[in-house]
Amino acid sequence: MPTLSGHAPGTFCWPELYTTDQNGAKAFYCGLFGWGVKDLPMGPDRAYTIFTLGDRDAAACYGSMPEMEQQGIPPHWMAYVAVESADQAAAKAKASGGSALKDPFDVMGIGRMAALRDPTGAAFCVWESRGHFGVGVLDEPNALMWTELMTGDPEQAAAFYRGVFGWAARVWPMADGSSYHVFMRGESPAGGMIKITPQMGPVPPVWVSYFQVRDCEAASSSATRLGGRISIPPQDVPDVGRFAILVDPAGAHFGIMQPVPRG
Repeated sequence: MPTLSGHAPGTFCWPELYTTDQNGAKAFYCGLFGWGVKDLPMGPDRAYTIFTLGDRDAAACYGSMPEMEQQGIPPHWMAYVAVESADQAAAKAKASGGSALKDPFDVMGIGRMAALRDPTGAAFCVWESRGHFGVGVLDEPNALMWTELMTGDPEQAAAFYRGVFGWAARVWPMADGSSYHVFMRGESPAGGMIKITPQMGPVPPVWVSYFQVRDCEAASSSATRLGGRISIPPQDVPDVGRFAILVDPAGAHFGIMQPVPRG
């Protein structure tokens, strides 16, 4: 399959795991997705892990940091969106009712980023490439396939992301009577959005990264054998595929999706 050479602005370009057990995360995700590992030194006894699919970057991971532990931030997957300017994206986020968790800063000469929060409470990052554009593979088995916002206020979120990225939010009726929002980057889907309901329990606003798998049941079973657990068991989305929400051994949630075969 082809190796990507860049990402258009407004595209989810980099899924990154923060974990309290970096070695455990490497064992879990390499066992689950067949990823390889490249560790980049970050200082004494620290490394930034890039997960690879063949010779292509597929995701990343970094370990426990004192300031994040002090704030009680749990392990999680963070979604990055490609932008032309991290500074402009951060300014648009603030003007649209969001806030900056970390104002724009340079990253090792390969990019510039900011960590932001939308007005409903969901965190995400923006990435301005200056040498490293993000993952080299999307929409293949064991690669990032979809990124979905869970929020208590879809209307407010739709207005915010329209202001920051220019995304339009199309509403798709669901068979159960609910609605699903698809963020559109021009004519291309950028991501999804669902409303958090009382039946879901105490779910915080969050962007969820989904990775494609060939067999949702088999991948879910593998996750439990590797020490993870199943949060939402495999179930069908008509005309889309079969998905599940899994939790890795350290507690980070992520999704898997077995798409409906096309053609």
